[in-house]
Amino acid sequence: MPSWTLAELSEISGATLHGDGACVISSVETLQSAGSGQIAFLTNRRYRKYLRDTAASAVILNQEDLADCATNALVAENPHLAYARISSCFAHKADCNPGIHPKAIVHSTARIAETSRIDAGSVIGEGVVIGEDAVIGPNCTIGKRVVIGDRSRLVANVVLVDGVQVGADCLLHPGAVVGSDGFGLANDNGRWVKVAQLGRVILEDDVEIGANTTVDRGAIHDTIIRRGAKLDNLIQIAHNVEIGEDTAIAACTGIAGSTRVGNRCTLAGGVGIVGHIELADGVHVSGMTMVSRSVREPGIYTGSIPSMPHKVWQKNLSRLKQLDTMSRKIRKLEKEIEDLSAALADKET
Repeated sequence: MPSWTLAELSEISGATLHGDGACVISSVETLQSAGSGQIAFLTNRRYRKYLRDTAASAVILNQEDLADCATNALVAENPHLAYARISSCFAHKADCNPGIHPKAIVHSTARIAETSRIDAGSVIGEGVVIGEDAVIGPNCTIGKRVVIGDRSRLVANVVLVDGVQVGADCLLHPGAVVGSDGFGLANDNGRWVKVAQLGRVILEDDVEIGANTTVDRGAIHDTIIRRGAKLDNLIQIAHNVEIGEDTAIAACTGIAGSTRVGNRCTLAGGVGIVGHIELADGVHVSGMTMVSRSVREPGIYTGSIPSMPHKVWQKNLSRLKQLDTMSRKIRKLEKEIEDLSAALADKET
């Protein structure tokens, strides 16, 4: 496990050092659990109560909390960002160890950079191009004419169907499927006829695809995940969808076909988005929200109902079923009040 001095971590994170720059840090830990040689972080105010008594050798925090810190500190305007940069210093990094495992199957027409690695059980199809320092983990399936950019990594059991393009510095987690057919069907007197899916999937640079997430190929045009987009586990991206730059999407979200999500958006867990709509840049959708029409302005959008005791929910649901009747009664009463007011006004004149 690597070790770093606080001075080195300060330079890496861009945070300001307060205390002993020679202090050696060997790992990260939470405020309440950290001990000697570990660095903790304070990014959520609810954990501030642990700051005074932490046994950590250093804490990443903001200027406002520095006065209550009894140990070394790295002060940052954005402690979470500083922690993200520091955490990567302690993450296990897979060595490329270039070469093709003897139990991999590689088509004779595939072009694989000498600095890349193909692990056991992976199948590389006809016309595939794999760039420098790329890693194809065990049991991956790479279809015909797939292109994988420099330094991209497929962790394990990833499927890239024919024609998929993956940019540089991408990360695809186990079980991801990119380029599967979109759900296109035509009805022939009650029977379903498949619509051929003729497009591709394009992942631009620095895209991350979570475990068991699926991205469907386009029906005619391509499905595109733009540079820097991050997709969590268990997400469904349908055909012809476009995800904008630096957009982050949490688990169990589903996006129907031909929808465009703008740049720098966030979709929380369990969001559902219907097809053929657009979300503007900077749209943030709360968890379990259903988006059924285009969102033209940036901001936070929520359509979910928080949990409540079951009996309360039953009462509220019964009222919900009465909304239309209640609305009609209110309109009728409003009309009667308007008529009565008009009659009184006429009488006074």
